Amino acid sequence: MTAAIKILCFLFWGNLLPPLASLALGDRLARPVDHGATWFDGQPLFGPHKTIRGILTSLVGTTLSFPLLGVSWQTAMGAGALLMAGDLLSSFIKRRLHLASGESVFGLDQIFEALLPALYLASRMQTPLWSPLLALVIFVPVAHAGARFWKYVLFKPPMENYPRFIRSTVRLREWRSCHQPLARWHVLFNLSSLIYNRVVVSTVFRLLGFYRQGVANALQLELSEHDIPCPSLPHPFDGFTILLLTDLHLDGLPGLVDQALATIGERSFDLCLIGGDIRMETYGPIAPSLRELRRLLPHIATKHGTFGVLGNHDCIEMVPDFEEAGMLMLVNDATLIEKNGAHLWLVGIDDPNYYKTHDPAKAFSTVPPNGFSILLAHSPEAYREAARHQAALYLCGHTHGGQICLCSGTPIYTNSSAPRFTARGRWQYQGMQGFTSRGVGASGAPLRFNCPGEIAVLTLRTAASQPATDTL
Repeated sequence: MTAAIKILCFLFWGNLLPPLASLALGDRLARPVDHGATWFDGQPLFGPHKTIRGILTSLVGTTLSFPLLGVSWQTAMGAGALLMAGDLLSSFIKRRLHLASGESVFGLDQIFEALLPALYLASRMQTPLWSPLLALVIFVPVAHAGARFWKYVLFKPPMENYPRFIRSTVRLREWRSCHQPLARWHVLFNLSSLIYNRVVVSTVFRLLGFYRQGVANALQLELSEHDIPCPSLPHPFDGFTILLLTDLHLDGLPGLVDQALATIGERSFDLCLIGGDIRMETYGPIAPSLRELRRLLPHIATKHGTFGVLGNHDCIEMVPDFEEAGMLMLVNDATLIEKNGAHLWLVGIDDPNYYKTHDPAKAFSTVPPNGFSILLAHSPEAYREAARHQAALYLCGHTHGGQICLCSGTPIYTNSSAPRFTARGRWQYQGMQGFTSRGVGASGAPLRFNCPGEIAVLTLRTAASQPATDTL
């Protein structure tokens, strides 16, 4: 039985190494083994999924496992070479059957890569024939299930017309955060967030006796009004008002929607922009936040509609629900707003903080060179790229202004890799105006200190003047 377990572990290890290399390296060094060559039937020899990187990774990794197998390194290397040879043979047969590269076929994908090395190791380890056969019986269905998981969870787009570049690292993060059947177990996949926010931060403020005050502070929203000077702004848009709501985290604090509506009152605006993070947690169900969003949006009066972008707490699967609730989503996309014959381009990019799926080049592709554009992003971390695409105004949130600040208002932690001058309020970079909202809700621990939640009203002006914070 020990020999069967060793052979089985060897097969799983050799089978797992190529996808792990793909996960870690992406497209780097992924040169196909066949270099694109075709067979007599005009089909590829092996296909693009069989790479030199994958074969070398598996060969080195399986060779290094020789101490655990109790064989020489030469024997482990020979078994690894047979495993890869069997894998290539399966791919060769699949191409002859006109099956697409990467398509999973039960049995055919596993039999050769498992049978050849298993029999070889059994002969070298002088173990009975039933040991490799037992390993084979277990390996085939489990490896097939793993291949289906890899393809349908990590590589398959989660929705039609998926507006992101497909990378396994992105899909793995989305699966951890958004896969609803895992709701009971999501804590295990997000343990660091739970420990920091719900154990460390919350416990500290409870022990200090300030927890209730922090929750009360988080429900005290501030309406801030700002004139944003944009010298290149088309004159018909002078006085154009934007209601900016970011980091709503609507299901995190009971009564937050009521407070927000009371703060906004009966005012109407030209445009409402929502900067992402509708859900409180980075994982778990989305229904509670959607219920609150449907309560909020019908009471916001605008002339040109409500637009939003995804944040690091939002999943791509939420887009249809957001739009059904009344928020048009911009995922690396742009839309044109017209007023009295003049044009303003509203550009929205995907989350640049956690998923890092923002694509400014794609988002700005329809914006004319001299078009006046406003970029909406979840966080300030794409500010340099926005400036390169000549955005006139960069609007974002994510930092919460620090959420828990010193008495002077200085943030202790901004959760952003962008410079501190972009953490809150107005700022400027290479002629591009910027504004970072402190956010409406509270993230992690539902507390605020010296940093009230913010509902921002921005009024665009053609007159040139210096912003409150003039940096770079």
